[in-house]
Amino acid sequence: MTAVRLHYRSWGSPESEPVILLHGGGSDSSTWDGVGAVLGEVWRVYAPDLRGHGKSEWPGEYSLELMRDDVLALMDELGLARASFIGHSMGGAVAYLLALDHPERVSRLVLEEVPPPVPLALPVPARPEGPLAYDFDVRPAIIEQLNAPDPEWWARADDVTVPTLVISGGPASHLPHRTMYEFAARLPGGRLVTIPAGHRVHIAEPDRFLEAVVGFFEE
Repeated sequence: MTAVRLHYRSWGSPESEPVILLHGGGSDSSTWDGVGAVLGEVWRVYAPDLRGHGKSEWPGEYSLELMRDDVLALMDELGLARASFIGHSMGGAVAYLLALDHPERVSRLVLEEVPPPVPLALPVPARPEGPLAYDFDVRPAIIEQLNAPDPEWWARADDVTVPTLVISGGPASHLPHRTMYEFAARLPGGRLVTIPAGHRVHIAEPDRFLEAVVGFFEE
């Protein structure tokens, strides 16, 4: 794997417990500005631009596993032995793989509108006109993985034993709610919360999102 340089934002005291926020596809760390500022009052929060997004490098090679390894390398660079993770959509899939393969690095897990690791039929969007703040090649590469995930990702779900909060956006989301429920039920430490706000819960309903996350973290 070719190492990539990642840009990240941070909030809070370096002495506080770390939380890492991972954005969805076609987005970047700026999507967490509101959430990061609030969480930073208690925790040390980091929000990287994943490879191919924002101000991080765009190497042209993309997969969930590569993004997982990038995040691990960032943790090593920052001296973080463990962290709690909040991942939205693609970023949540990255966080899930990290918890699956490196459970010793994950304290708690929040999966916001994360496609469950079962075969899906997500469409690849057409490339928008004009310049983008991300490498469009990310979209087909990641959607192909989400539509045909490694069967081990579902088969090994009970290996993810850290406390996990699965947040569903309800009927307005394109992800099947029933499968989200089954995904949460497969995780030994999993629970499901539904906030009927569609796919971008932390943007559409930030107060309810933060209430759920903070309550989960403070248990």
